[in-house]
Amino acid sequence: MSRMTPFSSPLLLGFDAMEKTLERLAKSGDSYPPYNIERLRGADGAAEKLRITLAVAGFAESDLDVTTEENQLVVRGRQTDETEREYLHRGIAARQFQRCFVLAEGMRVTGAELRNGLLSIDLDRPEPEKLVRKIDIAVKD
Repeated sequence: MSRMTPFSSPLLLGFDAMEKTLERLAKSGDSYPPYNIERLRGADGAAEKLRITLAVAGFAESDLDVTTEENQLVVRGRQTDETEREYLHRGIAARQFQRCFVLAEGMRVTGAELRNGLLSIDLDRPEPEKLVRKIDIAVKD
């Protein structure tokens, strides 16, 4: 018995990668660090702007890495465990994380800022040019 997916329609060509991305997102269940995604209102006619804010308290700028890999925004955090400290109680662990966000075609990261334990990453999507292209039909008789 074959598996039917929303992308198995013969009218949807080239969406194989999107289907795999959606399956991968459905399997990821880690909720650390918590984050917000907000739409930033700008001037009329301005490009769409988004801001992703992650709660990364305890992480320094040198502990964080923000990269784009193909169509993904990847945020990694790695804290080093300080061995010279002697804890009587340790409730705040030095924890590593990796959080991935899939970016739509044309999205670009415009900047990142760390302030008061919050890492804000700004993105925008410039308006694509609306292209209409005529395809010549070759006649072969």
